[in-house]
Amino acid sequence: MVTQGLAEALLALQELTERLRRDCPWDREQTARTIVPHTLEEAYEVADAAQAGDTEKLRDELGDLLFQVYFLSELLAEQGAGGLEEVARGVQAKLIRRHPHLFGAATADSAGAVRRRWEQIKRDDEGRNGIFHDLPEALPAALYARKVQRRAAAVEFEYPDVASALADLDDEVSELKEAIAAAGEPESEAEPAREVFAELGDVLFAAVNVARHLNVDPELALRRATRVFVERVERAEALAAEEGRAFAELALPEQDRYYDRAKEMLR
Repeated sequence: MVTQGLAEALLALQELTERLRRDCPWDREQTARTIVPHTLEEAYEVADAAQAGDTEKLRDELGDLLFQVYFLSELLAEQGAGGLEEVARGVQAKLIRRHPHLFGAATADSAGAVRRRWEQIKRDDEGRNGIFHDLPEALPAALYARKVQRRAAAVEFEYPDVASALADLDDEVSELKEAIAAAGEPESEAEPAREVFAELGDVLFAAVNVARHLNVDPELALRRATRVFVERVERAEALAAEEGRAFAELALPEQDRYYDRAKEMLR
């Protein structure tokens, strides 16, 4: 619901953005290329807050991300390429165009149907040629793979269900094992065999496909698993320290015992 308070808050942020750009030595020096790394960082912090279910942090991080939009839009305005108003009107028009089941005569009875229509509109009505048009290669690899797979799925080139995607993952793991058996494990810090490199890439791509079928964001799932691992190892290290032992100096079986205790404590 649009309120006067909302309109005033958005206008005040625009005025603040203009002043920062005009009067702050740091903000004056920035370009789109120097700001975009901060934009990506803020987007990940929004994702982390959303995954954690921390509403206060999510509100705070959304504010940081919103400022990124304002600042980059201000840079566009300085170039005479349209500012925040044009950005807002452009995305509004795009959303209306891509939701003909709400603003037109089309029908869509499921989320999957909406996504397929979305991709069709981009290809047919917006002149984006090819199945894999406009793929942003700067995306993290897992998200890039998922986007590629979604484009293929939009033309129904995909495994029909999770079981089929899992079977493909099993096949890719088997091929990786065969490649490792043939090439052997590389020495520490040495370049892996080309076949091992390629087969591991296929395993990761297949794992992303399984995640997509399960509606799991592979980037967020991997980040969560990594964060959980860090928490467990840090707790295991603390448990060892409580007993006067240095975790890094222990043999692997002893490290595992502390790690298992940490897992139980953090469940």
